Amino acid sequence: MADSRSHPQLHPAAWWFWALGLGTAATRTTNPLLLGLLLTVSAYVVTTCRPDTPWSRSYSAFLKLALAVLVVRLVFVVALGSPIPGTHVIVTLPEVPLPDWAQGIRLGGAVTAEGLLFAFYDGLKLATLLVCVGAANALASPSRLLKTLPGALYETGVAVVVALTFAPNLIADVHRLRAARRLRGRPDRGVRGLLQVGLPVLEGALERSVALAAAMDARGYGRTADVPAPVRRTTAALTLGGLLGVCAGTYGLLTAAGGTYGVPVLLAGVAAALAGLRLGGRRSPRTRYRPDRWTPRACLVAASGGTVAALLTVAASAAPADLHPGVVPLTAPALPLWPAAAVLLGLLPAFLAPESHASHASNKEPS
Repeated sequence: MADSRSHPQLHPAAWWFWALGLGTAATRTTNPLLLGLLLTVSAYVVTTCRPDTPWSRSYSAFLKLALAVLVVRLVFVVALGSPIPGTHVIVTLPEVPLPDWAQGIRLGGAVTAEGLLFAFYDGLKLATLLVCVGAANALASPSRLLKTLPGALYETGVAVVVALTFAPNLIADVHRLRAARRLRGRPDRGVRGLLQVGLPVLEGALERSVALAAAMDARGYGRTADVPAPVRRTTAALTLGGLLGVCAGTYGLLTAAGGTYGVPVLLAGVAAALAGLRLGGRRSPRTRYRPDRWTPRACLVAASGGTVAALLTVAASAAPADLHPGVVPLTAPALPLWPAAAVLLGLLPAFLAPESHASHASNKEPS
């Protein structure tokens, strides 16, 4: 049995940095080969590293959601047409005449291969982003992630964690009830089966929410310490001023005229926001049981995702034609070599995290 002290679990934020890095890389390209490579990398890492926990089963749900998004994107193109001009007509649907106030909207008409291909590339980018978020949800424990948040963001983090854990628990309940019905020889499919499974699932979700609220109230969640009024005002001023500074600095970096003041204003805004968050943490005094620490392995996992995002961003600027293949005229997309090699850096957690996975499975996580 692995010792949890010699092989500590990875910091949950490392998984989110890694997954968001892959998601950022997905937003930089519409090349289906690169997007498919990103999906393969995320699936391999999830298969290798995910623990045997309820939230780890949510990855398949995100895959189905991504597939639904892709199908909906294609259906909209077929039904409403595409702004992409094309000459390769696949089918011509009956066109429904619309009134004058609906000019610019089309129902039916010719469906071209160029329009479908453009919609497929665009939908695949969004689907890949969703799958990357699902990978983070499957690999990182929401409760451990909540413990790492600053005190000022704790209440917001509780709401986010409850929302993130709702879907995995709901899926686990559906699997459990369907298995129970199959063992009893009762149907678990169709409208009748859906109703007989759905009602107990919703009832269980409601009971679990009430129990969670009672447990949180009993343990003191939501209670704040008495903080002097000047500290509260200083906290509000620093937080609000910091957020405004971050917005102004980001705007300056994105515009040509703001190149001189963008970086200093952004740094000042970040510093003020961090100071505000630190002061705001005084309102929620609490202790952490066995806090997660940033180990060299966690830093490498987070850095692998960030490196993939940075290299794909550079590639999108250096060779935009490789990362955004055209559809007019119809051409087969090519796999750019060094961006593909950059994506493969996202596989690094698969060689670093299995020890953490083993220790995770052998140790019960404290509640």
